[in-house]
Amino acid sequence: MKFCVTTPIYYINGEPHIGHAYASTAADILARFKRLDGYEVHFSTGTDEHGIKVARSAEKAQMEVQAFSDVMSKRFRDMSSLMKISYDDFIRTTEDRHIKASQKLWTMIEKDIYKSSYKGWYDPRDEMFVNDSEIVNGIAPSGGKVEWMEEESYFFKLSAYQDRLLDYYESHPDFILPQSRRNEIISFVRSGLKDLCISRSKFSWGIPVPNAENHVMYVWIDALTNYLTSLGFPNDIEGAESYFRECIHVVGKEILRFHAVYWPAFLMAAGLPLPKRIFAHGWWTSEGQKMSKSIGNVVNPFEIVEKYGLDCVRYFMMREVRFGEDGDFSVEAIKKRISYDLANDLGNLVQRVLAFIQKLGGHMIPDYNFSDEEKVLFDHSRKLIGKLRPLMDNQDLSNALSTIWELVAESNKFVNDQKPWELAKQNDPKLYRVLTALCEAIKSIAFGIAPFMPDTARKIFDFINIEGTSFAEIEDKFSSQRFPKPVPLFLKSE
Repeated sequence: MKFCVTTPIYYINGEPHIGHAYASTAADILARFKRLDGYEVHFSTGTDEHGIKVARSAEKAQMEVQAFSDVMSKRFRDMSSLMKISYDDFIRTTEDRHIKASQKLWTMIEKDIYKSSYKGWYDPRDEMFVNDSEIVNGIAPSGGKVEWMEEESYFFKLSAYQDRLLDYYESHPDFILPQSRRNEIISFVRSGLKDLCISRSKFSWGIPVPNAENHVMYVWIDALTNYLTSLGFPNDIEGAESYFRECIHVVGKEILRFHAVYWPAFLMAAGLPLPKRIFAHGWWTSEGQKMSKSIGNVVNPFEIVEKYGLDCVRYFMMREVRFGEDGDFSVEAIKKRISYDLANDLGNLVQRVLAFIQKLGGHMIPDYNFSDEEKVLFDHSRKLIGKLRPLMDNQDLSNALSTIWELVAESNKFVNDQKPWELAKQNDPKLYRVLTALCEAIKSIAFGIAPFMPDTARKIFDFINIEGTSFAEIEDKFSSQRFPKPVPLFLKSE
């Protein structure tokens, strides 16, 4: 079984922010879940380094553009390390392998390319031409100021793919998620597609168009091809296709049009398979306001991880808002999640059960001869991963966490109802049945949170002497063993 997931490759004209960390973490969670579930996973991320914005940013920084790209790409690699993103490949669009892949794709779609001249408004922020109807007071939909461009260019016959795209959306209703974004794309395509300008001749920082002097590729052909490059294209087209058919592109909603319209059209033209899905996540605001450098409210992932801890930040981002919708980052909200969900609910469950076992001598003496009461909790624990699979397959990450926390709540209630401390005082033989059921629940919860909070899960696995490398381990029963002394997983956030 194969599974592929990608982040967008991040444009290096600015520093990493929470939106980049959010997309990377979501893709990482999907990759980690599938690895635990026995899949062969390919997970790629990287940096998008060509285009006029990068050239201008380098000029502003008084640096050679390649040197500027090297510095900025490292910042995004550092962000991936900070967030513990378990990628299999970090791709840079300035690499030779990617240049070759992009030029190969160009030749594969050449039958649908023609040369003409272009006059129109260009949005440097999104690296795209925009229609007059989309411009308001000189501002493009992206918020960027448009510039008038006139140049000789190559064009892709995008208009010829309008019906094919609509047919594909109809026959593959889950190709674009969430549904609200799918509806937007269908409406856009139905409104009429125009041929797409796919080369630039006014600047040179880009991948050269094959056999075309002074032309470089439109940055979005270059950028989108990274997903194939990372899979070995064009050297191993068959191998690339086998993963690509099972690929989930996690992207921000602002770049959905490129991924859901242009990209499948390019692939259709090349005779290549389309990815399984394009999932568009929402935007983050900060304390109820749009993030802005001028306001000074841009959420820096390096700073918030240092302040609140990595797993707390990963949990907050995925639990606070349903994946695909917009969310707000507020200090009060993350503190509440840490104090209530993590410290009070999960941390308290693990601590009081395992610390109690320590009071009994540290030995877990399993007893699986459950009565109906213990069996209910045990059965719910064993069913947890099965409940998570369809949610993860639909990228419903927040509901996956809610499902895990239902078992956390049930386990805490079970502790309160069964009162193992009283059973111990009474030498009640029921004690180890209760503790066994609780340890099984904690084990299942640890596997459930492992993709979301890998460090926390690792601590719990170590507390209960579990390897934690495969969901298959959930079926393993505990043997008589000594548990190491647990330490608190979280501290309440003041």
